[in-house]
Amino acid sequence: MSEQTPLFDRISRPRRLPDEVAVSISEAIETGQLHPGDRLPTEAELSHRFGVARTVVREAISLLRYNGVVESRRGVGAFVADPSQRSAFRISPACFEIRKQIVQLLQLRTGVQAGASAIAAQTRSEEQMAEIEDIFSRMAKTDALGPDAALEERVDLELLLYRTIAQASGNPYYVDVVTMIESNIQNNLRSAFLKNAAATEFGPAILGEHRAVLDALGAKDAEAARLATRTRFERAAERLVAREDFA
Repeated sequence: MSEQTPLFDRISRPRRLPDEVAVSISEAIETGQLHPGDRLPTEAELSHRFGVARTVVREAISLLRYNGVVESRRGVGAFVADPSQRSAFRISPACFEIRKQIVQLLQLRTGVQAGASAIAAQTRSEEQMAEIEDIFSRMAKTDALGPDAALEERVDLELLLYRTIAQASGNPYYVDVVTMIESNIQNNLRSAFLKNAAATEFGPAILGEHRAVLDALGAKDAEAARLATRTRFERAAERLVAREDFA
């Protein structure tokens, strides 16, 4: 085998089915197969052509419509929009890949942070609990200011909160993994991570998810801490996946 020929090809990560359909339709528009004013095939036709459920097609069209790539006319169907009327955002494989990476990190954090919280509930000192409560208090104050005024501080405090909980577990391996995840977010995905936080991770309901974790830690209830932490990160992933405006 020559040095110029790679032994293996890079594996492409799969996107969600609605994302795949949206990208395919978007590419047909970009390449001129579909023109402004053209009517898209019906939902049933697209479902048959792509070999997916109609709910998948419906979500894909919703993505395209939200970003001005297509427009719907009641009782008639969906049409390719005039490019001059589209938003600056364009659906592309890259934006879906970023969402996929963040979801994967949230999935990893779910297990790691849940395990760390369960141990921390049993091993944390009163001083560590006071530090965790202080960080949460500061986080709540920045949350009240809203994303326009305190987005980065709010996000950084949340990262600090769960890093501190991992440290309270007394297990350096949990700390190492949490630090690795945080580093990946900060170095590679921070912009998208911040945008998602601004859209879905502010408000009393979100703070309630974090508060449940602290309550379990305070009560030294390992299983409650595990469940509350798992619930917090699973819901965060669900909110991200559900977003139609993610870019």
